[in-house]
Amino acid sequence: AGHAKAVRDVVFNNDGTKFLSASYDRMIKLWDTETGACLSRFTTKKVPYCVQFNPDEDKQHLFVSGMSDKKIVGWDINTGEITQEYDRHLGAVNTITFIERNHSFVSTSDDKSLRVWDWDIPVDRKHIADPSMHAIPSCSLSGSGKWLACQSMDNQITIFATQKLRHNRKKVFKGHMVAGYACQCNFSPDNSYLISGDADGRCFIWDWKTTKVYKRFKAHDGVCIGCVWLPHETSKVITCGWDGNIKLWD
Repeated sequence: AGHAKAVRDVVFNNDGTKFLSASYDRMIKLWDTETGACLSRFTTKKVPYCVQFNPDEDKQHLFVSGMSDKKIVGWDINTGEITQEYDRHLGAVNTITFIERNHSFVSTSDDKSLRVWDWDIPVDRKHIADPSMHAIPSCSLSGSGKWLACQSMDNQITIFATQKLRHNRKKVFKGHMVAGYACQCNFSPDNSYLISGDADGRCFIWDWKTTKVYKRFKAHDGVCIGCVWLPHETSKVITCGWDGNIKLWD
């Protein structure tokens, strides 16, 4: 039942019938959503920091996990075997995001770089790192799939175009304080706003076009670590904080 230590990441498969959880107990577990049964478990004896199913319908038995030992590990659920190791980062891997119709994925790491990988090819196709960059603990893909928002440890959200993964220097979102925390950022369903929590428990909403702060409010006592828009009622957002609360806002 459950994990022996804190859970670091959870991700559903496409139809929501199963989900993967990654924990500091060094286990990745596959669960049946309806029954709560643990269907299988996977470990490399290292801590998994993030986990992601391959979104293609015919590859839903495959997933990748970003590890504390700098590797990205590919797994096959059907066999329980490791299918691929992507070993080029120089620090723990924090996020994995599929782009370009799921043919490739972007990873971010404590080494302050982004790398683009073609699926099942263990050498990165592109490596983005410059001295001005900071570690990126959280990423979010826009609904259109065109933009990748990256929460940067220098208290700003930077934007990359997923096509050729180009840095969009015109789009920078700031005002919040996130240094030292993996606060989640997210797009609104129509891509017209960007949202993020911060270390002081505030929730920030920016206008995508102008990059200016549209709204900010105190959401939690302590860190506001996560925030998402309701996909069907787009005037509402949900936040969660280190005060142990999950809140719905209109």
